[in-house]
Amino acid sequence: MTHDHDLVLRPTEAQTAAALDPPAGRNGGDLVVETLAGLGATTVFGLPGQHALGMFDALRRSSSLRYVGLRVENNAGFAADAYGRITGEAAPLLLSTGPGALTSLAALHEAAAASAPVLAISSQIPTAGLGGGRHGFLHELPDQAASFRGVVKSVHTVRTQSQIPSAIAAAWKSALTAPHGPVWVEIPQDVLLAETALPVVTAVDATPDELPPRPELTAVAAHLLSHAARPAIIAGGGVVRADASGKLRQLAETLNAPVVTTFGGKGAFPWHHPLSLQSWLEDRHTTDFLEDADVLLVVGSGLGELSSNYHTFKPRGRVVQIEADLGKLESNHPALGIHADARPALQALLETVTPREDPSAPDRVRDLLSRVSERIAAQELTLEQDVLAAVRRALPAGSPSFWDMTILAYWAWSAFDAQAPNLMHSAQGAGGLGYGFPAALGAAAADPTRPVLAVSGDGGALYSIAELATARQHGLPVTWLIVDDGGYGILREYMTGAFGEATATELSRPDYVALAESFGVPAVRTSPETLETDLTKALTAPGPSVVVLPALLRMFTPTHLGD
Repeated sequence: MTHDHDLVLRPTEAQTAAALDPPAGRNGGDLVVETLAGLGATTVFGLPGQHALGMFDALRRSSSLRYVGLRVENNAGFAADAYGRITGEAAPLLLSTGPGALTSLAALHEAAAASAPVLAISSQIPTAGLGGGRHGFLHELPDQAASFRGVVKSVHTVRTQSQIPSAIAAAWKSALTAPHGPVWVEIPQDVLLAETALPVVTAVDATPDELPPRPELTAVAAHLLSHAARPAIIAGGGVVRADASGKLRQLAETLNAPVVTTFGGKGAFPWHHPLSLQSWLEDRHTTDFLEDADVLLVVGSGLGELSSNYHTFKPRGRVVQIEADLGKLESNHPALGIHADARPALQALLETVTPREDPSAPDRVRDLLSRVSERIAAQELTLEQDVLAAVRRALPAGSPSFWDMTILAYWAWSAFDAQAPNLMHSAQGAGGLGYGFPAALGAAAADPTRPVLAVSGDGGALYSIAELATARQHGLPVTWLIVDDGGYGILREYMTGAFGEATATELSRPDYVALAESFGVPAVRTSPETLETDLTKALTAPGPSVVVLPALLRMFTPTHLGD
């Protein structure tokens, strides 16, 4: 009997001849580059360092990989994160040992929290130094991989050249198996630099594992949803990552179930659909609506702090949770937990639910949105709403936006119409500063045919200001909106609210227009009244640009703190 796994592809005579006579002048770095090309990578991000020079030398010999170099490793990680989110491919990130590697940790933390597939490949100290001994090598750490094990999905340490292709392929597979996430590969300096006699890497298989739902669970879920009186759906980032927005809409319409999207799931459901609760999760009216559902379907969300109105959400009905990350399943609320990727799970529900009629559902949605609107209107926040509306009008349809941790971004989480899935991203996963601009550069590298918007506050902008040089060098079409309020605006609000006054939030900052122009990047200082015009002009011009908006924005009053 012949089994499928017994079948082996036999090399052609030409392939055999090439394998027996590999090109001269190759090193371990070439095995890295060849493996990445064989896996389908086309773009790599990173920053060179002494131990990693073998990899970067090999890039010079590659005709299939484009290198986008940034100025800080953390920013390179943010760029790779965005590339992975936009393309759905694993984004290679090349780093050097010790300080270079460790500087990427905050970016990898965000990639892990947002399930972005980043393939970080770092050098290591020479093989003789591995094992924790104190040999005094440059950049030496007792256990470099230990710094990353609590952050990334998987860690792969290479010790010989023959291990390189398989280790990178295993990491690639890990990064792209749901839930997506960052992975870590490290290769000693001497392994990268040594000449190799191994044949050119041509065939690499790293097909991600599928994560289908168990049918007995989707059968129960379908029964609950079909017979619910007031079903509702929370759609998280897992819907976007699984490209399951179309199936979500079909299911919602079949069940007549209102849908709210989390901040990571922006665009997963049409903003103006009659069943759309939009994204007002930081509003008690929405929290009450969801608590009143007798069956609540949660897809691709762990119902964490931001998705549960800061853990004030207490569902009273049955919860059905579809989640690819096993650790998030039932982590916050008891539920019928279905460990599955969103797309096959939604398809299984579509095939088994019974359509239900509910003429009142659109009316209940309109009533909720009206009450949310009235609450916001009572707070006299016209400036903030006008600024956000101007950004939306200026941003072309189909253009992605990347938002730093800044007050305008917090508004956007709730009030911005992303218009389509996978077009609005922020650092809300881990919550670190400096994400917006370098992430936008990564998205522009993925698709330079459309303009990309980055939004930062003046505090967050200083984290990534060096990347203006990257934007200029590569001619990337990114417009960077910097809202300058003279400090860490949201922290100023938090501290004033909690302690009566703010400390350590006020910043001395540069003239951002002059600074951008010193990099050769066109810049303009705008106002709330001219923002739409200036932003539109910048977004339609080729290459990078900066728009600076001096404005003191305020947040709407939170509802999770009570009256």
